[in-house]
Amino acid sequence: MTIRFGYKASSEQFGPSELLDYAVGAEENGFDSVFLSDHLQPWMHEGGHAPAAIPWLGAAGQATSRVLLGTSVLTPTFRYHPGVIAQEFATLGSMNPGRIILGVGTGEALNEVTLGQTWPDPPERFQRMKEAILLIRGLWRGERVSYDGTFYQVNNATIYDRPEQEVPIYIGASGPAATRLAGRMADGWITTSGKDPSLYTETLIPAFEDGLAKGGQTGVDRMLEVKVSFRPDRAKALENTRFWAPLALSPEEKTGVHDPVEMQRLAEQLPIERAASRFIVSDDPDEHVAQIQRYLDLGFTHLVFHDPGHDQADFLDIYGRDVLPKLRAAVA
Repeated sequence: MTIRFGYKASSEQFGPSELLDYAVGAEENGFDSVFLSDHLQPWMHEGGHAPAAIPWLGAAGQATSRVLLGTSVLTPTFRYHPGVIAQEFATLGSMNPGRIILGVGTGEALNEVTLGQTWPDPPERFQRMKEAILLIRGLWRGERVSYDGTFYQVNNATIYDRPEQEVPIYIGASGPAATRLAGRMADGWITTSGKDPSLYTETLIPAFEDGLAKGGQTGVDRMLEVKVSFRPDRAKALENTRFWAPLALSPEEKTGVHDPVEMQRLAEQLPIERAASRFIVSDDPDEHVAQIQRYLDLGFTHLVFHDPGHDQADFLDIYGRDVLPKLRAAVA
């Protein structure tokens, strides 16, 4: 399978026009894909952003010509009805043939409860996501579709504008159940770096491979968001991670928090070393590549690099010049 190297466009950190410039810069600097999250609210209140992913993807499709474009991830179960997502991504796929990926997940309270949504327990969120995927694919593949599910209903629905090549659906997962589902029914699996190595080797990868076997699937993309902070100045690389300190909060610390102001307050209490704990922080290209190689050795086929700094243009230039060529040589 082809190994791809992508760029994570930080919609929580930059406004839509600036982010679009970075997507163009990623293509110009040799990245293969651009993914962004779809948040109603950012992690950090001060300096945070939250542009809507779907109109942004439309603009990015017209501003670029080569890179794959996708969500990592969008929640098609609360703020959006799956039928609306089916229509919107069919349109994106029609306008950008072979370049659009729909990455989905079970969601976060931060993005849903503000609109008055009830936030259910994980089992219900999991079932909602599974049903949403089935409905989206049913609408893409059928005519005059009627569906009466546990959570969603449609009556004689047709998606009139569909791409010749169906938009791939990737599932974002960091636990065994959703990871197994990704292997069984998705076109790709999305997870994140910087966690205990045993989580990948003993839990997630075995669950994914079990899902592949149960679904009889091959060629499913294994995508990893790799958190990196690479600069010639190591102190600068370390300091850049501070904006993303919320990522270092434990699930217990974040449980029930759905206000960016409160999330920021919790994150600001963390020392810089903990804020940086999920990131590969380096000023040496060879050291940096060696740490990334560990994830390639685990079998990931699509690495999407998330840099925490506000100087994204510098990151794209440095990474495209000093890191991507070494990575491509390593997997040649």
